[in-house]
This record gives sequence, C-alpha cells and structure tokens, in this order.
Amino acid sequence: MVSALEMAQFCCAFSSQSSPLTFIPKSSFKFRSFTCSTTRLLSIGTSCRRPLSLTANLASVHSAEASGVDRRDKKLLLEVKDLTAVISESKQQILNGVNLLVCEGEVHAVMGKNGSGKSTFSKVLVGHPDYEVTGGTVEFKGKNLLEMDPEERSLAGLFMSFQSPIEIPGVSNIDFLNMAYNARRRKLGLPELGPIEFYGYISPKLDIVNMKTDFLNRNVNEGFSGGERKRNEILQLAVLGADLAILDEIDSGLDVDALKDVAKAVNSLFTPTNSVLIITHYLRLLEYIKPTYIHIMEGGKIVKTGDISMAKVLEQEGYKAISKA
Repeated sequence: MVSALEMAQFCCAFSSQSSPLTFIPKSSFKFRSFTCSTTRLLSIGTSCRRPLSLTANLASVHSAEASGVDRRDKKLLLEVKDLTAVISESKQQILNGVNLLVCEGEVHAVMGKNGSGKSTFSKVLVGHPDYEVTGGTVEFKGKNLLEMDPEERSLAGLFMSFQSPIEIPGVSNIDFLNMAYNARRRKLGLPELGPIEFYGYISPKLDIVNMKTDFLNRNVNEGFSGGERKRNEILQLAVLGADLAILDEIDSGLDVDALKDVAKAVNSLFTPTNSVLIITHYLRLLEYIKPTYIHIMEGGKIVKTGDISMAKVLEQEGYKAISKA
C-alpha cells in the first residue's frame, strides 16, 4: 500500500489551462513510471512566434507549405533540435537526431514501426530516468527543458499519459487527484481545496470522460479495464491541465465506444493555447482527433512530415509506401 507520505511525493504536470497533467513518482519509489538539428527559418509564414530568434524544423516547414497552415500568429511551445539519447544502463543508442517544432493550438501525431523510437522520445521529454540525453537541445516555452527535473517539467505544463498506467492499491482516485491538484495550487501560492470543495470541482470533469461518480472512490487503476485506465488518464489531464499533453498510444486496448469517449474528452480539452503530441500506430484515433501534422519516425528520428493523408496511406499500404514516396 502506498502511504500518504509517499503519495505526497507525487508531482503533477499541468498549467493554468483546463487541459492535461502528469504524475511522476520520485526515484525512491520501488516502481517508476510516468502518467505524467533544425535548419534556419526558410519562410517566415511557416514559423511560430518567437521573441529572439526564429528557427523551424525543415519537415514542419514543408508540411506547413503543403497544407496551407499559417503559423505566424502562433506562439512557439516546444522546439526539439538534434536530440539524441541512449538507454541509461546499456548505452544503446535509440534517438538519432530528432527535430520537432510544436506551436500552441496544434495536434502532432508521431507514427512509426515498433522500435522506431516513438515512446522513447516521449519519455525523454518528460525526463524518464531510464534514458540519457547525449546531444541536442529541447526548449519548452522558451526554457531549457533538459535542465529541469521531471517534477519541474510537470509543473511547467508538460503532461504524459502512458501505455500501461500503474495500479496504486490503497489510494482512491479522488484522494490521489486532490493531493496532486493541491500540489499545483501550493506551487501557485493558492490555498488548498478541502475534500468537499474538491469534490465540487472534480464532479463536472467526470462528464468529460463519461464516468460515474463512484469511480472516484475506487483505488487508482486497481482492477480497471483497459478503457477505464485510459479514461482515468484523461480525467487526470482534465483536472490538472497542461500546456502540452503527450498521449502515448492512448488508443491501445480500447474498443470503439471507449475510443470515441477518450477522443471526445481530448478534443474538449484542446484549446488555441495548448497542444497535443500523440504517439499512435493507427489511423482510427486520428479520425477522431484531427492532427495538424503527422510525423513518421524511423531509426530514432523523424524522417517525414505530412497531413492526415499520410496516415491513410500507411493504413492501406504500410510503411513501404511511405519510404518510396
């Protein structure tokens, strides 16, 4: 059973927006999990607003030109340049120069074969200790993300829901979320919400994920179905909020109805000032959550960027068709 003291060590990821968040256990826990070189600017019409210098991912520039996306009035949120990373213990190279630019109000989907580096990329962004960054830079809201501890990244507005959310026996959903939400309020210098006040705050959020109130009294993910676990992840996102939500295969293990519920919830939390980064294998999720860009990852880096049509080609013909294009 996780004690209240241990639970207090959980950190959450969210911002002032009413969108996603994450929980990151300290390394002292017996378990560890997370729920939480570009080229110079080629065309000013395809970059996000940036105070000092303007840079852009070449693939994103080409995609913007092709799709007619105007990024001039969008604020730069995440900029990844030449990111390389290895597995901490074995030093096996996984990421080989990832480049990505995300502006506010955009949905990015990363697709690729198993072992291409998709999930590793997402875990590196949130500071997972199993991976070591060996090169490149990552800026989040103008600050060096790689210099932040995982909990600092969470509080800065980064959220991650992962493929297999862990169980926390003995800790109810409502207590877990209440502690996480109050951690955020303390960081902002705001008074904490008591149990009654927090219940009033969280109850309407249940409608977003199509869940009943008795769900709050169940232990975190204990005995949950795959669909319930994914809904619970999105409930955390709804309660805690984030500027950038990373959804790692949020569609895995979901039936059609659960997929629609999760997609509807994500869409309801998406605003012009936050963004979503989706890791997925399948077109079906992207038919409900419309991506601004789709990126193909291969060999630990993004090799192609396009629109929804690229996912449709993948669905019908596989990655060979993309490689030949």
